[in-house]
Amino acid sequence: MKFSAAIILSLAFRGGEAFSPTNAGSSASSSKTIVKSAVDEAVSTSKSGSSTPKDPLLIRAAKGEKVERTPVWMMRQAGRHIAEYRDLCKKYPTFRQRSEIPEVAVEVSLQPWRNYKTDGCILFSDILTPLPGVGCEFTIDEKLGPVMDPIKNWDDFKKMHPLDPSTAAPFVAETLKILREEVGPETAVLGFVGCPYTLATYMIEGQTSKDYINIKKMAFNEPKLLHAILKNLAESIGDYALFQIENGAQLIQIFDSWAGHLSPRDYEEFASPYQKMILDKVKKNYPDIPTVIYIKHSGALIERMAGTGADVVSLDWTVDMAEGRARISNGRAAAGLKGPGGVQGNLDPAILMGNQDMIKERAEEILRKAGPTGHVMNLGHGIEACTSEENAHFFVETVRNFRH
Repeated sequence: MKFSAAIILSLAFRGGEAFSPTNAGSSASSSKTIVKSAVDEAVSTSKSGSSTPKDPLLIRAAKGEKVERTPVWMMRQAGRHIAEYRDLCKKYPTFRQRSEIPEVAVEVSLQPWRNYKTDGCILFSDILTPLPGVGCEFTIDEKLGPVMDPIKNWDDFKKMHPLDPSTAAPFVAETLKILREEVGPETAVLGFVGCPYTLATYMIEGQTSKDYINIKKMAFNEPKLLHAILKNLAESIGDYALFQIENGAQLIQIFDSWAGHLSPRDYEEFASPYQKMILDKVKKNYPDIPTVIYIKHSGALIERMAGTGADVVSLDWTVDMAEGRARISNGRAAAGLKGPGGVQGNLDPAILMGNQDMIKERAEEILRKAGPTGHVMNLGHGIEACTSEENAHFFVETVRNFRH
C-alpha cells in the first residue's frame, strides 16, 4: 500500500496495536489537528445553506447547478475488482478489519479515486457498521456475508438501544477526516447509510436473504413490532448520517437496497416513512448537504422515491434515463416539492465487461438523455468484482471527456 503523509502520521499514532472492533477507532484524535480546520469550514458552509465556489463539481451537480461537465463515480467502486485491494486483503483478511481500521479504510477508499480520477470518493464501510451500536452484533463470513442473531419477538427487540455514533464508530469519523485532507477541494467525500427497512431485513432474517420471508411475516402478522424496529433504526441512522457530515462527508447517499422487493403499498408503510425520517433530519440540521436515495429494482417506485424529498434519485439500469427523469419530476410535483430533482446512474454494470466501443456508446446515450444539469453519472448498481480495471478507467474517462 502507498500511504500518504497523513495516513502514515495516523499509523504512527496507533503504534501498531492489534485490531478489534472496540479499539479500531482508538486513534480518532490523531488526525483531528490535521484536518480540523477543513472539516470545521465544511460544516459551517453546510449549516449556512448557501452554495459556495468551493463546492466540488459533484456537489454542484447534485444541487442542480449548471456545471462544466457531468461528474462521475461508481457505486462499490472500492473493492475486489482492484488488484491493490485484493493484495491488501492478504494482510487484512476480514472485512471488518478493512473497514474499521481507519488507515486501511482510507487506503481502500482512495484506490479508485487515485486510479480513475472519479469525482467522488466514498467512505469504505458497510451499511451494517452501526448495528452493534444499537445492540445488534454481527459477524461477516467472507463467503456467506453478514450473520447475526435474529430479532423474532418483543423480547429480542428489547436488546435494541439508541446509537451513540462517536462511541460505536469513531473509526468512521477518523476515516472521513483523513479523506477530506487526502482528496483536496475538487473531489467530493461521500458518506452513506443503510435505510431502516433494508437493515431490518438482516436483523430479522439473521443473514442475507433471497425471499425476505421472515420480515414479511412480521410485517403482516406483527406490524407493530416491525414498526418499532424501523422507528428505532430511523432515529439512530439519522444521527449516524449527521455524524458523518460533522466529520467531513459532503453528500449522504441512503441505501434501501431491498425495499424494491416491497409492493408499492407496503413500501409506503414500511420503507418510505423511515427514509423520510432520515432525510428530514439531515435537511433540518444541514440543509445544504445533498442527499441521494438508491433502491435496487426500483422501477415501480420511482415517483415514490422522488416524493421522499431526496435531492437525487439514483436509478438502476432497468429504467430508461429519459423516462426516469420525467418520472422523478412528476413524483416531486405530486409531493409538493420544488424543482425537477436530480438523477444518478444508470449504466448496467455488466456493460463494463463488454468492449470499449459498447461502453462508450451506452455511457454517452445515458449522458445525452440525462441532460447537462442535475445528473451524476454512475452505474445502476455496484461494479462487479470481475470487471477489468482498464474498462472501469475507460468508463470514467469517457464521462469526463463528454460535453453536452
